[in-house]
Amino acid sequence: MRRLRADCPWDAQQTHRSLVQHLIEETAEVVEAIETEPISDVDLCEELGDLLMQVYFHAEIARTERRFDIEDVARGICDKLVARHPWVFDRADRPEDLAGVWEQAKQTEKRRTSALEGIPGTLNTLAKAAKVVARTRAMQVDVEMAQTPITDEQVGQQILALVQRAQASGVDADQAVRDALRALEDQIYRSELQMRESDE
Repeated sequence: MRRLRADCPWDAQQTHRSLVQHLIEETAEVVEAIETEPISDVDLCEELGDLLMQVYFHAEIARTERRFDIEDVARGICDKLVARHPWVFDRADRPEDLAGVWEQAKQTEKRRTSALEGIPGTLNTLAKAAKVVARTRAMQVDVEMAQTPITDEQVGQQILALVQRAQASGVDADQAVRDALRALEDQIYRSELQMRESDE
């Protein structure tokens, strides 16, 4: 990567921002390789390599700007994984709610005051909704949520059926979900505020 940045005009002019679309595309290609049955080890290995190259590319840009390098990236993720897995690395008892403990550790480390902090606004609507719900549950925010069990197949079929009904009714399904998600986020913020006020 250092050689490419030094000797290739295209690589030399890239920035973090100019590489964003490549990062998104490479991630999508990894997902496609995983979800294509049967999984091809050759394809998956190649796509993971392409994604890893993006990590090296961004780290090299930062290194040339004297901000951080690939060693810092590797050290940072190793330190984070060790700190967040005391039941693996520090002989602590394994908690029953692994997801909840993980989220609480992130909240503490990053000094977050809301379950919604740190959820990327650029996530697609469905992925963002799933993240909001998961965080809200993990952080035990007092907001009513559906609990009835459902299978993978039922989820897929019912979401597609809703999209079909929305289209037939002239409703923008993605916009409708964004609106509903904003309403849920407002509920979460209000609930968190009430919890903080009751603690004072």
